[in-house]
Amino acid sequence: MKEEDLVGKCPFTTAQKVLSGKWPLVILHILSEGPIRFNELQRRLPEMTHATLSRQLKQLEQNGLILRHEYSQIPPKVEYELSEIGWKFKPVLKELGKWGLEYIDYMYEKE
Repeated sequence: MKEEDLVGKCPFTTAQKVLSGKWPLVILHILSEGPIRFNELQRRLPEMTHATLSRQLKQLEQNGLILRHEYSQIPPKVEYELSEIGWKFKPVLKELGKWGLEYIDYMYEKE
């Protein structure tokens, strides 16, 4: 996504564009626990293909929410972690999780 498509608009529209799709919130939640290697991240998201995870990580990195660290060693080692602005999203993730649990309870009560 181009930078001019993300900035200078309504904050809700910006957030929606940066976090759009099925996986960004889940990936950010996992990364909020600390740095993680690609393969471990993929193990924690078994329903996601390698290509999809790679694409999602690249998009989150381009949007500035995560950092990618590549280490020169054999076998190659790559770790991902939240960026400074990504860490500022952690309280939002916590509140979304809390709301999600309340919504699950609400839906069960409706039955």
